[in-house]
Amino acid sequence: MKLLAIDTSTLVGGVAIMEDNLLIAESRFNVKATHSERLLFEIHDVLKKINLSINEIDVFTLAIGPGSFTGLRIGLSTIKGFLYGTEKKFVTVPTLEALAWNLPFCKYQICTLLDARKKEVFAALFRWEGDLLKRELKEQALRIDELLEKINETTIFIGDGALLYKEVIKLKLANTAFFAPPQFMIPSPSNVAYLGMQKVQKGQLDDILKTVPLYLRKSEAELKKP
Repeated sequence: MKLLAIDTSTLVGGVAIMEDNLLIAESRFNVKATHSERLLFEIHDVLKKINLSINEIDVFTLAIGPGSFTGLRIGLSTIKGFLYGTEKKFVTVPTLEALAWNLPFCKYQICTLLDARKKEVFAALFRWEGDLLKRELKEQALRIDELLEKINETTIFIGDGALLYKEVIKLKLANTAFFAPPQFMIPSPSNVAYLGMQKVQKGQLDDILKTVPLYLRKSEAELKKP
């Protein structure tokens, strides 16, 4: 079974391909170009390098959010285009859960943070129990000070929101706050692929026609709508 995963939740876009339980390709791009300018090119390039065609992909997986409103729409629209008129499988993966997998089997609580703008973050808390990743706090959009009031133990922070609010976090939590190194701060499409493959193997498929991004709050256009 061949699976193609896409993550357009943040400015760091990415594509990964798995065959059964083997990761065979991954590409990440942290550039100023929009996902609409780069995503299809990256997918084509990755497939070409491993000598696959898009028709050979059996499953499409998407990091469903929270994250960039525009990025999430582009990712979902791209996969809808691939799935149109086919019977290929489709699954979604929560963005913050996939990000937490950058730190597998960590002994400390993990806080995944993405910049939500408007002085807010998209945040969730996770904890490893053996080989299972458990949610301690489900995905929320909130101010950083509201989040920090919920944390009272040693925690590792990860994501672009952790970088943005690093000094605020350190001031509030002092030596109980740790920050992942740069290579683990950004989303990994291979995590999305792995989690997507796990869902497919369990038969937990999603309906592309009913799927909407996990926004957590209304878009700017919706807020301004009379």
